[in-house]
Amino acid sequence: MTATPVKSFDLEALLRSLANIEVITDAHQVAKLSQDYHTFSPVLVKKLQGKVGDLVVRPANEAEVLQVAQACVQHRVPVTIRGAGTGNYGQCVPLHGGVIIDMTKMHSILWVKPGVARVQAGVKLGALDKQAQSIGWEMRMTPSTYRTATIGGFIAGGSGGIGSVEYGLLKDRGNLLGLKVVTMEDEPRTIELRGHSVEKVNHAWGINGIITEIEIPLGTAYPWAELIVTFDDFMATVRFGQALALADGMIKKEIGVFASPIAEYFTALQQYIPGGAHAALLIIAEPSLELLPGLLQEYGGKIVYEKLAVDAGKGLHLAEFTWNHTTLHARNADPSITYLQSIFPNDNLQTIEHMYHHFGDEVMMHLEFIRANGAVANPGLQLVRYTTEERLHEIISYHEQRGVFIANPHSYLIEEGWKRTIDAEHLEFKQIVDPYGLMNPGKSKLLSLGK
Repeated sequence: MTATPVKSFDLEALLRSLANIEVITDAHQVAKLSQDYHTFSPVLVKKLQGKVGDLVVRPANEAEVLQVAQACVQHRVPVTIRGAGTGNYGQCVPLHGGVIIDMTKMHSILWVKPGVARVQAGVKLGALDKQAQSIGWEMRMTPSTYRTATIGGFIAGGSGGIGSVEYGLLKDRGNLLGLKVVTMEDEPRTIELRGHSVEKVNHAWGINGIITEIEIPLGTAYPWAELIVTFDDFMATVRFGQALALADGMIKKEIGVFASPIAEYFTALQQYIPGGAHAALLIIAEPSLELLPGLLQEYGGKIVYEKLAVDAGKGLHLAEFTWNHTTLHARNADPSITYLQSIFPNDNLQTIEHMYHHFGDEVMMHLEFIRANGAVANPGLQLVRYTTEERLHEIISYHEQRGVFIANPHSYLIEEGWKRTIDAEHLEFKQIVDPYGLMNPGKSKLLSLGK
């Protein structure tokens, strides 16, 4: 694969090739649309400073996407795909300038049927969820940014979220049914991927084709109750979360566990959570609520807040305090806070307990319970009181030396996040759909070398 030339294209000629498509050239707007929430990481802030595109295009349909792809191939212009920009790794920050393709105008919900939906890539998750719920279904999983995030961005840069405790992760077989992508060949075309082939593009950060349409399965829409429960002991909170996650007969959507003092950053929730308490935020199907008090009694928990489904549209939405919204709330109070993404060993909770005591308030424990590969897992999104990059690496190394997998949120490289290698089938597909290496160049150790 040919290494991508940097700043070697004729901007005026490119603009002529984009006639009749919305183009943004205002420097302020282009800079704004070249960013995401990589600002959660002080390391990425330094690495990505000044990285902006040359212009932004907003295609309104597939034909316009093909036109943009053709123009960029013809002029050898780097391309970075963008949804709502809610990612945290710098996925949509262009390392080599070029064209930002903003997909938010392609927001048609093509159809919703019992158990399945097909949509354009720029559809917001909240909009799809609302339409699916009108016929008794809903999205199986969403990130905490579901109000603003687009489904294309979620597929390209996400992995799971609220709902994953019931349905697993996006990569689990059956959670993604089909994708349509536009290639960056000399003659761009559309390709429909189905079955296992969707993995060639899933969570690939926009390096393996421009996603234009997505087909996903839906889950049953239950009447959901939202609850906050508190505990005096952190490990009792964790064991309760695990027991609830393992209770297959209880239908749940979210189990988030937060060590003190994290709840102090949840300004809107402070009236419910006593100082020094450890908390679990829960979203549980109302038919399963009857079983909750007995489980809480076993672990010493107390319900301090409850909202039933009849009030779902009112007041607080606990989902927006979970996953990486937790980090957002903490940073609003203390901008020096950053975070880790950790996968703890599944066989016991000893490693979690050790890390909790070893680091204390320097690394505040936040766990999310999910299903992964058929088993319950408890990934962490711990809050870190950042001091220096050297100390951050020491914290990461300490975890890794004790068997904790770190999906490093302080690197923009795919191989340092959830994926440690790029599969051969991904590389083969890359050669087909992007022979000139124009798609989001620099986001892979291997591909950034032009291999």
